[in-house]
Amino acid sequence: MLNKSLLIGLAGGAIAATAVGGIASYEVSRRSAQYAEVVSVQQVFREVRAAHKVCGEVPVTKEAPVRDQNRLAGTAIGAVLGGILGDQIGNGSGRTIAAVAGAAAGGYAGNTVQKNMQQSDRQAVMEERCRMEYSNEKQPLGFDVTYNLDGKRHVLRMDHDPGPRIPVKDGHLVLNGRPARNPS
Repeated sequence: MLNKSLLIGLAGGAIAATAVGGIASYEVSRRSAQYAEVVSVQQVFREVRAAHKVCGEVPVTKEAPVRDQNRLAGTAIGAVLGGILGDQIGNGSGRTIAAVAGAAAGGYAGNTVQKNMQQSDRQAVMEERCRMEYSNEKQPLGFDVTYNLDGKRHVLRMDHDPGPRIPVKDGHLVLNGRPARNPS
């Protein structure tokens, strides 16, 4: 039978060896951790004032297109009527002067009447009108990622959601294929 002291020594040695091995393996695994655990991911936005051009058809009243720009019809009709009236007024050679004066006055009056009629001739047309309107829009800035590494909690802004874990090499995050310094 084995000595009681020997049994106690063997048991104590086994316990010590197990404890030392556990601590050593913990240190090795801690230093060579392959991933940082992602705790939360929060998308971050910024508000931007954006301008938008808004166009629509609206009714507009305009002068109707004029066919007789020089108002020749009104002038001619007025001159003829004025000449006839002037001819009715005078006697002898005064009759010719009255007819010429009537034609001149009638031509002027006919031109003026046609001008007034053209200016008052209106039509409704549809025209496109535009205006600027402004609105606030949210633009994504990235993601605030909270993660645990080496027993500490860190926050990092990234351009994408990294998923549940981030690769680690030599104690540093691997971002875009390269190890990066960890924020404090």
